[in-house]
Amino acid sequence: MAHPNRLQRLWQKAIGQPDEDARRVWPFFIMLTVAMLFIYYWSVNDSPRLQSSPALLAVFTVLMISYIVMFWLSPRWAERRPQAVIYLMVQGALAFTLVMIVQNVAMIFGVFAALVGVSVGMLGRTRSLVVALVLEMGLSALCFVLIAGSVSLGVWLLGTGPAVVFIVIYVTMYVREIEARGRAQTLAQELEAANRQLTEYAAQVEDLTLANERQRMARELHDTLAQGLAGLVLQLEAIDSHLSRGNTVKAQAITQQAMERARLTLADARRAIDDLRSGDLPNVDLETVVREETDRFTAASGIPCELSIVLPSQLSEKVHECALRLVSEALTNIARHAQAQHAAVSLHAIEQALAIEVHDDGVGFDPAQIGAGHYGLIGLRERARLIGGTLNIESAPGQGTTLKVQLPLAAGG
Repeated sequence: MAHPNRLQRLWQKAIGQPDEDARRVWPFFIMLTVAMLFIYYWSVNDSPRLQSSPALLAVFTVLMISYIVMFWLSPRWAERRPQAVIYLMVQGALAFTLVMIVQNVAMIFGVFAALVGVSVGMLGRTRSLVVALVLEMGLSALCFVLIAGSVSLGVWLLGTGPAVVFIVIYVTMYVREIEARGRAQTLAQELEAANRQLTEYAAQVEDLTLANERQRMARELHDTLAQGLAGLVLQLEAIDSHLSRGNTVKAQAITQQAMERARLTLADARRAIDDLRSGDLPNVDLETVVREETDRFTAASGIPCELSIVLPSQLSEKVHECALRLVSEALTNIARHAQAQHAAVSLHAIEQALAIEVHDDGVGFDPAQIGAGHYGLIGLRERARLIGGTLNIESAPGQGTTLKVQLPLAAGG
């Protein structure tokens, strides 16, 4: 079976499973039906043979109805080439019979003109259409010769030739116009669907943006206010402990550290509130701020902390911030929960990544229980993930805890 062109596909859909485009072909069938009914009425009134023979009139009526019904069924017959050939042969035979019953030259032009129009719709712009038109015109010429004689064949040619050309052009342009309207309507529907999709995407982006902002604000609040206040609590507890033992010198030193920490916490909180983004870190290298953090941890908790740092010459702002937040959160958790005797912090650049490890010999815990309430660890995991890093926690009850993080040095600033 030859692949149908667009004209044939539209014709085939007209009755089978019509869509909006195919329904626009129906006016053509309606116009064809009206024309055939007019020819029937005119033939009956103008033919004494039909008026004088009820049986012949009945046969003529049945054949004309069959001829009209076959026009409406043409899309179904157009689905396969053999069916289309059989259809056109049947319609040609019906046209020939109708003309021979009426014996009227004018009817030749009416019935065969309709058959030409349907052939154009069924076969489209193919070689088969040329063959069908030649055969139909030959059958029309035979009817003309049988009725009017071969002498008047030139009259038939002058009337039929221009009519056939007109019908072919008219039907082709008619269906092209239908196709153009269909494409325009399809494009309009697709545009409307795209607009709806864009609206839905915009709503989803807005929801995701709000969710991301909430998560980021939660991290900032934890890493500034919550973490800073937790450090201050530890330092105040240390001060209270030294004062109870009469060690005012040590208590005063820790008080100075607590005041400095309070100022830093306030500054971080102001940055988070002012611009709702990651606070710009002071222009201080990571090694310096990590050493200061471990010194404050040891002074406040009394837990010695071993520090090992080997850093690359440059770190991006994102890696700098994430590393500092991780070390600070880990040390705060050790001081508050670990009940450790020793701690260790290690930062080393290995294979285009910054490896961070924070270890304690405390009571440990079950990492599977991390959930609601452990917002610090959750926030650190989010920070590491956002810059392409990983965070793993190795711990068990009674066996201490080790946080291992790898941050890509290529993370953008």
